[in-house]
Amino acid sequence: MIVRLGYACISETVNAVTSSTYTYTNYKKEHDDIKLCEIVKSNLNALLEILKYNAKNNIHFYRLSSKLIPLATHKAVNFDYLDGFSVYYKSLSTLIKKYDMRIDFHPDQFCVINSVNKDVYDNSLEILKYHYNILEKLNITNKVLVLHVGSSTFGKFNSLRRFINNFNKLDDNIKKSIVIENDDKVFNISDCLYISSEIGIPIVLDYHHHICNGEGIELFDYIDDIFKTWKNNNPKVHFSSPKNNTKKYFRAHHDYIDSDTFIDFIEKIKYLDYDIDIMIEAKKKDEALFRLIRELKYKTNYKFIDETSFIP
Repeated sequence: MIVRLGYACISETVNAVTSSTYTYTNYKKEHDDIKLCEIVKSNLNALLEILKYNAKNNIHFYRLSSKLIPLATHKAVNFDYLDGFSVYYKSLSTLIKKYDMRIDFHPDQFCVINSVNKDVYDNSLEILKYHYNILEKLNITNKVLVLHVGSSTFGKFNSLRRFINNFNKLDDNIKKSIVIENDDKVFNISDCLYISSEIGIPIVLDYHHHICNGEGIELFDYIDDIFKTWKNNNPKVHFSSPKNNTKKYFRAHHDYIDSDTFIDFIEKIKYLDYDIDIMIEAKKKDEALFRLIRELKYKTNYKFIDETSFIP
């Protein structure tokens, strides 16, 4: 078993922002296409700097910010965010390929494919196409777009069936990129396993979400079934720690990872001998990743292959 650790979107070390915005309110007021293009270039250049940092530190797993291209999915804004920036995507693609990085997206809460609202559903399709198009432009072979089930309108079972029915209407290339994640309030691991059994999509286990929303479910009875949904690809796990143990903040992410809980998780799954990638979802991003690694080296005898990969 090889475990690789990664982080999402923002680096605490690199002074570069990949999610600079240009609101539609300001765009409508200014009609400044040059400004919009400069913001896109700035975000893509910042991403290149972060990926260079990741490469130098052997961070093989990274989530792109959904805000990489502002206004890309807005119906009233028409600009070529793909071919118009090909030289930037090519530089990024070359780096990603050279260092064999796993790159993915996690579209935000506005992407709800099981919504009962047609406008929300239609907008969700545009959001999915936008994310897919970026991964395609980066020449990512195994495209991954992580989604939650979404709406629970008309009850859980109806919502699960609505997700399945709407999923089946998607373009084949989008279907192949979608993976489902358990959430912290409504749809648990059992619900995700049901969806996966119906339409064959992989499941991202979010360990923190399971702790919040997994009452009555013994996770480790299902862990092999969860990992098997990835078939020939390495399973992906999200891992975070509660901000604190109060009801108000238990669902919120801590700045860092509780290493004892992390070690306990690894010890309970290592017998399965899957190579897995774990996304560290902590507020301190890469700083939290490397703090966890220091604690693992102190508390365990795990064999580190490089800066962020180890064999338990």
